[in-house]
Amino acid sequence: MSAIASLIIPRTRDLGDGFEVRRALPAAGQRMVGPFVFLDQMGPTLLKPGVGLDVRPHPHIGLATVTWLLEGEILHRDSLGSVQAIRAGEVNWMTAGRGIVHSERSGPQQRREASSLFGLQCWVALPQAQEECDPDFTHLKADDLPSMEAEGVRAVLLAGSYLGMQSALPTRSALYYVELRLQPGARTSLPAEYDEQAIYIVRGELDLGSDGLHSAGQLLVIRPSSVLTLKAGPQGAIVMLLGGDPMDGPRHLVWNFVSSRSERIEQAKRDWMEQAFAPVPEETEFIPLPDNIRPVDYP
Repeated sequence: MSAIASLIIPRTRDLGDGFEVRRALPAAGQRMVGPFVFLDQMGPTLLKPGVGLDVRPHPHIGLATVTWLLEGEILHRDSLGSVQAIRAGEVNWMTAGRGIVHSERSGPQQRREASSLFGLQCWVALPQAQEECDPDFTHLKADDLPSMEAEGVRAVLLAGSYLGMQSALPTRSALYYVELRLQPGARTSLPAEYDEQAIYIVRGELDLGSDGLHSAGQLLVIRPSSVLTLKAGPQGAIVMLLGGDPMDGPRHLVWNFVSSRSERIEQAKRDWMEQAFAPVPEETEFIPLPDNIRPVDYP
């Protein structure tokens, strides 16, 4: 039996100015992997001088966001008063809990010059007991991230715990999120450390033996209890490993809101329309609630 339960080819969305995102989660037939309910790849793209990323203030509840850049820089601002430049190799973890608002923009220097942007953003659903926790924000520099390296393979732990490594981020549930860089032809084994696991190929190719050759931009959901051997192609590979324990019950996702209770999402929608969320200091713009947002239910 194949170790790959499903193969997801992300759909691409153009956000304007040539900036594209690929959405791997949620997907038809695969709403989540562990607590991960959302996975977007940003770029790679080259932003022209005078052009920048401008994600205006918008709200979240019931989840945590984790941003990881391979190239470029994003300026994060939120309703807690956090102002933080996110650079390649650094981790941004924002817990929304009962509610937070944030913006993501290119900083002044990035706008003056041509700048590259390439990265990923995930949303992690919070356990039911933590859905209404106080919002918080944590940023870790590259030197703060646990890592290990051997035989042409380097693993950096962004969040959670994996292979004995432990992140300092307040994840609130059992999960892991790892960047794996493999030199050309390098091999490594992926243990069945969690019940739900997936591989997202960011760059290069992976040879999985009897499970085939897979290229960048694919999400491979692994069958429970499977142990995989990964071999990088001739150009090497960068992959993200993600997963965790199954969630403690169904979830609903509507726009930027995640909750175990549909009525809580309806309340969040009303609160945003009435501007009852705390604002982001020094920001006057915001993204209105879309007219025709459709829910995604997670069994």
